Amino acid sequence: MVGAKRRRAGKAFRKVFIVVAGIVALSATWARAEAEPRKVVELFTSQGCSSCPPADRLAERLVGEESDLLTLVMPVDYWDYLGWKDTLASPAHSQRQRAYAARRGDRSVYTPQMVVNGNEHVVGSRESDVRAALARTDPFTATVDLKISDMVVQAAVDGTLPGNAAMATVYFVRMQEEAAVDIGRGENAGRKIRYVNVVRNLQPIGMWSGGAETFRMPKSKLMLKGDARCAILIQVEDQDGPGAIIGATVLDWKGGS
Repeated sequence: MVGAKRRRAGKAFRKVFIVVAGIVALSATWARAEAEPRKVVELFTSQGCSSCPPADRLAERLVGEESDLLTLVMPVDYWDYLGWKDTLASPAHSQRQRAYAARRGDRSVYTPQMVVNGNEHVVGSRESDVRAALARTDPFTATVDLKISDMVVQAAVDGTLPGNAAMATVYFVRMQEEAAVDIGRGENAGRKIRYVNVVRNLQPIGMWSGGAETFRMPKSKLMLKGDARCAILIQVEDQDGPGAIIGATVLDWKGGS
């Protein structure tokens, strides 16, 4: 009798252990986005630009203060000839900024420049102008659920496209949470400048035409290793270049190598 009770208790314990282990394994396998911003601002900045540090500081404040805002810092390389090569810059950021200007038709490419939701641009050091532009944004029309496992990046997108838009690009963004740079030469020589949410990779993972759709890519293809801040952007795009950002989400990935 006692032996039978012990066997039944042992079986019950094993069942509970298996269920709990399964839950733990599932939570360990997937990391899920916790923040879904309602607006996005991109700061185009340069370590070689003496007008940029106030905008860099504003970007840092926005990250800390605005929970519904995704702030992305995109260092450009076109001021490198002034005597200091920007250590965080990417020619892709410079091209993205030029593409915005070409679509708007205003040829306004400068630093520091903030582009809000892919549309309006303002001088990035003018805080009142930046906050006014953020207050004028239209609501997002797409929702995003981002999950990352040891093997796969998965973005579930739902919603509608605005106006006459036919397609939107689904971008995966990998950011460096912070970086402090000692500037050795150029206009900011001798200064130590801190940057936040520095974009290190902006990569399209699919095209979205509205409705519910899931996009997947191998994590290995996105250079996602160790701790990283990640995001998904849904951006209307056509032959004229990048346009309105209509959806976004953010995930702080704490992974292995």
